[in-house]
Amino acid sequence: MPKLKLSSAEMVAQSRARIREIETPNLIALVDDPNTVIVDIRDIRERQRSGFIPGSFHAPRGMLEFWVDPDSPYFKEIFGEEKQFVLHCASGWRSAISAATLCDMGFEVAHLREGFSTWEAQGGPVEFPGKT
Repeated sequence: MPKLKLSSAEMVAQSRARIREIETPNLIALVDDPNTVIVDIRDIRERQRSGFIPGSFHAPRGMLEFWVDPDSPYFKEIFGEEKQFVLHCASGWRSAISAATLCDMGFEVAHLREGFSTWEAQGGPVEFPGKT
């Protein structure tokens, strides 16, 4: 296999150097904030297996750029709202790269630095599909 020009770890590091990161306790404090939208970019199977942050909006990683773009036929109205958007994935890697990409597009967004992996252990509320 040929050597990559840029590793995934380097992509994450470069992204983190230029985006806004939010620590878990700070996002826990914003769970009920009506001006904050927490966007879960994990796969649907991850949400089913591990649960999700109550009130979070699910936007699969593969569709994120299209859902945010008002000129895309896949645009989702929630992304047109004047709110603070915070992305999260499981460990903070996918969300870091995604946040950098959206910022490149001109869409202001932050991400949860540690991801969902430490959310519950740090006191964050979790729901599971079909249960409230």
